[in-house]
Amino acid sequence: MKNRLILFCSCLLFYVFSSKAQDSPVPFNPISLDDLSAFQSSSGNWSVVGNIIYDLEGKKAKIESGTGILLNTLQKGENQPLMTAFDHGDIELELEFMMPKGSNSGIYLQGRYEVQLFDSWGKQNPDFSDAGAIYQRWDESRGSGRAGFEGHPPMLNVSKAPGLWQSLRIVFRAPRFDPNGKKIANAKFVSVYQNGVLVQKNVEVTGPTRAAFFEDETPLGPLVIQGDHGGVAIRNINYKSYGSEQVVLSDMKLTSYDSIKKITDFATANPKGTMDIDVLAHLAPASRNEFAGSVSGTLNIPSSGEYFFNLNLAWVPDDTPPGVINGAGVLLIDGKEVVEVDGVTGKANGSAQLTAGDHTLTLNYFKVFGHWYAPSNDILLTVEGKGVAQMALNKPIKAADPVGEISVQVKDQAEMQRGFFMHKGSKRTHTVAVGEPGGANYVMDLSTGALLAIWRGEFVETTPMWYGRGETQLMLPKGALIEFTDGPSVAMLENENQAWPSDSVNYTFESYKVNVQGEPMVHYSFGSARISSQVSTADAGKKLVHQLQVNSADTSQEFWCRLASGSKIEKLSKSLYAIDDKSYYIELNGKESPVIRSSGNGMQELILPLKWDGNQSLVLYSIVW
Repeated sequence: MKNRLILFCSCLLFYVFSSKAQDSPVPFNPISLDDLSAFQSSSGNWSVVGNIIYDLEGKKAKIESGTGILLNTLQKGENQPLMTAFDHGDIELELEFMMPKGSNSGIYLQGRYEVQLFDSWGKQNPDFSDAGAIYQRWDESRGSGRAGFEGHPPMLNVSKAPGLWQSLRIVFRAPRFDPNGKKIANAKFVSVYQNGVLVQKNVEVTGPTRAAFFEDETPLGPLVIQGDHGGVAIRNINYKSYGSEQVVLSDMKLTSYDSIKKITDFATANPKGTMDIDVLAHLAPASRNEFAGSVSGTLNIPSSGEYFFNLNLAWVPDDTPPGVINGAGVLLIDGKEVVEVDGVTGKANGSAQLTAGDHTLTLNYFKVFGHWYAPSNDILLTVEGKGVAQMALNKPIKAADPVGEISVQVKDQAEMQRGFFMHKGSKRTHTVAVGEPGGANYVMDLSTGALLAIWRGEFVETTPMWYGRGETQLMLPKGALIEFTDGPSVAMLENENQAWPSDSVNYTFESYKVNVQGEPMVHYSFGSARISSQVSTADAGKKLVHQLQVNSADTSQEFWCRLASGSKIEKLSKSLYAIDDKSYYIELNGKESPVIRSSGNGMQELILPLKWDGNQSLVLYSIVW
């Protein structure tokens, strides 16, 4: 459906914008890092810089002047925290942070409840003091050994190495108070994501955590960044601030139908029955694989503004084969279409400008048959607006799936798993994933010889492969994923300026053998050359070592190895390179002379010419993250 704008009438002040893939119209508020004016005054340990390089081994940092990065550098004198000039209640916060080796800092919501920032790289059993943790509370009156309590370690340690940028996303609900100021609900961390991985979920804190900057609890307070424990760099700070108001859907009625094959059939179809409902679900009698309903209700909007709606009909799979659409739906408010699920995918979104008060909501949906690999009949409708946090409307409370999660665990040696893998939105069908002891994991495309991705944390979930008929055959990584550029690792180039080939037409998979550690060595042929590729771990799982051995009877042609590709590649030392704007490192032995070059579209590549020892060349480098 094409985007369209419907002019509003003066009595409703209403317009609609609907699309298949639309960002939320509720914008994040950026905190300017052109200077320190967004913060209350502080001591000289805080500054704004243009670039910071923390040495992997903890040597002195290199600082470049400019703007965009908030930097805390411990001074000999006073090292104060940094507080925002605004106060917040409920908030969604996003930022990126970088830790020097051994450093310690923290983000305090309302200046009272701390999410820990720490150099937790490679730690196997994280606790409440590690990155992503909710720090403990403290009460001396509890007695010796019991003063610390309610600390919450991260569910996974997905921390990167010192000097690399890491992401943090926090959804926080402030404590609630009655009109007399008595607390009636605790503060809650609804979710905390570190590097894209959920590390905290629905964690209540009964009071300020240890070393909070305020001992009381209030509806509002500033964001505070700890300044006296260690250095930290922070950038891209964005937030959405919410009140306690909510959108309410009430007085719902469900009208059921038979023989609905397309959305337009609702206009002429005869109702089968009507019933009152209080949750968004098809509760009328019907078969599991054929039903249709129209839900009507009253939608109460707390304040005038733009509201974003997302509709998900779970029985419509995201990869519906052409011509076999099994259902669809449409959401209307005051008779105006806001969201249409057309059946090609099960999800769609749209926004509407609504006045405060009551509006009429109508949700029409149908299902004509069941795809066996999309068995759920759930309906999920969410709404978000300026000052209103994203919420699901009238979602049924359901028991957990009795199947649970089916995962492959790594113990004392590497584990291999063959299956399909999603790489940058494309399903790859000839892949093998390897999980190493220590939490370093990777996946290779056997058809191209490409190292597709790495991640730290647990290995893979295989529920989509092993539950039911396993149609998608996908293995899902369980950690902080870093994806690499596709294409062969080794190519013949006329010179260092020739573009890297995008395909592997002459790259043929031959076989792989598994060593005693459980790691595969993969063998390919490439023209007249034969290539062997193997990945292993080093430094207790903190590094992946990639070894490429090339044998060729003809060494007159120039062979090159592509070590990395990214938006920005920086040479940090003789042997260390920061890749993709400090997303990960490539480490060499210091004797090689790789080339940093532009590859178009704002990207760079790190390529290395092969040197021959007779008819053999060996490339050895480490991926550090």
